[in-house]
Amino acid sequence: KGEHEKIFAYSASAFCDKNGFILDTYVTSGNIHDSISFKGLYDNYKKSFLHDKTKLVCLDNGYTSPAVAKTVIDDEKKILTPYKRPMTKDGFFKKSDYVYDEHLKGYICPNNQVLKYSTTNKDGYREFKSDGKECASCPFLSKCTKSKNHVKVITEHVWNNYLEEAAETRYTIGSKEIYAQRKETIERCFGDGKENFGLRFTRYKGLKRVTQGLLLLFACMNFKKLARWKAMIR
Repeated sequence: KGEHEKIFAYSASAFCDKNGFILDTYVTSGNIHDSISFKGLYDNYKKSFLHDKTKLVCLDNGYTSPAVAKTVIDDEKKILTPYKRPMTKDGFFKKSDYVYDEHLKGYICPNNQVLKYSTTNKDGYREFKSDGKECASCPFLSKCTKSKNHVKVITEHVWNNYLEEAAETRYTIGSKEIYAQRKETIERCFGDGKENFGLRFTRYKGLKRVTQGLLLLFACMNFKKLARWKAMIR
């Protein structure tokens, strides 16, 4: 599954509506990150008639990535993801401490030095680098970088504008209440599946068999929810 759990496993991602009915699912091997498996899940969901009625896609923190944001926004839908804390070491400047200057096309550090664009790496990140000779005598060097050549590097994905657009949705009125519904919908679906329907373990091997078994399981969960609803109406 990964470095933390040395087991053979599969990973299942799913979409559900605001009422907790599971709409679609996608299965991968356990060592595939959620942000990577999202493309397969979303492509499956686009084939559904419910896709055209969907206006907002609310996702867990594991799906906060430029590629996921681009996939949803390019499909003319809004995306809602939680705030992701910067992965910065203690005692060092955060990325927000460096200000991007449109005119200079680079970042300005706390000591007013410019980090100029250098290259775009194979992972799609633009690299902005400082001048190591100027940084060597900087009083903030210990809070900026530990590189031997004293060069500070800031990376920014080429699709970073999609993440910024997703962040704007997070701060709109009602978004906080919508995201809070996840614990009553998708988290409840997986919680019920694990506690009451044996979702913690698979009885099959192979992506095709696991997917078929999971589709039947989720269908049964939907039917049970529908039956309980109809019983309450009577």
